[in-house]
Amino acid sequence: MSTGENRHPSAGGNRDPSAGEIRNPMFARVFDRLCPLMEREVGPRRDQLLKGLSGHVLEVGAGNGINFSHYPPTVERVTAIEPEPYLRSKAANAARTAPVSVSVAQGTAEALPLADGSVDASVVSLVLCSVADQASALGELRRVLKPGGELRFMEHVRSSRSATKARAQKLLDGSGVWPRLAGGCHCARDTCAAIEAAGFTIEEVEQFALGVSWLHTNPHVLGRARAPAA
Repeated sequence: MSTGENRHPSAGGNRDPSAGEIRNPMFARVFDRLCPLMEREVGPRRDQLLKGLSGHVLEVGAGNGINFSHYPPTVERVTAIEPEPYLRSKAANAARTAPVSVSVAQGTAEALPLADGSVDASVVSLVLCSVADQASALGELRRVLKPGGELRFMEHVRSSRSATKARAQKLLDGSGVWPRLAGGCHCARDTCAAIEAAGFTIEEVEQFALGVSWLHTNPHVLGRARAPAA
């Protein structure tokens, strides 16, 4: 993890897919303590990520619930999924003071405990870097969205502007060093391409840096994508 980056351990660690649980106790505690320090930089990005949402929203990998206070009043309710038990308990506490109705549930991105076409929008915030299987996770996000529903995403991705940096990111992932240190995080994923490969149409995307730009966890992307209409 790097200063200025907000993410959560929604993969890696001790996985129990059948129970929808991923235990990452040390990383979870470090992440929870760093969140307040990062909010000054990341908070405005959260507002941007969630602006204009309405209806029933699914947030996958909610972590400690740091996004909850940023949801606009147009949202009727949020279903928040978090597999890490320590962070899930923190998210449940955050839900009690959220400005919108939030329910927190156990589950993983690859096996969401929701019915087909049951949500108006889905949110992933520094999640797709760490899921075990991006294609499965994105397939699940598409499954639970209503036809034409929105996917909002904020993720760090592989560099497209520096081949040298992209090679370094790939080396960090391939060696297992960074994923082991950072709760399953990968810094060399081409997440926008994965979103499109899952059948979404990206309607808007912005690239930016969190913290110093040379960090291996930059660049970041923030955008919205649309599920196919019926």
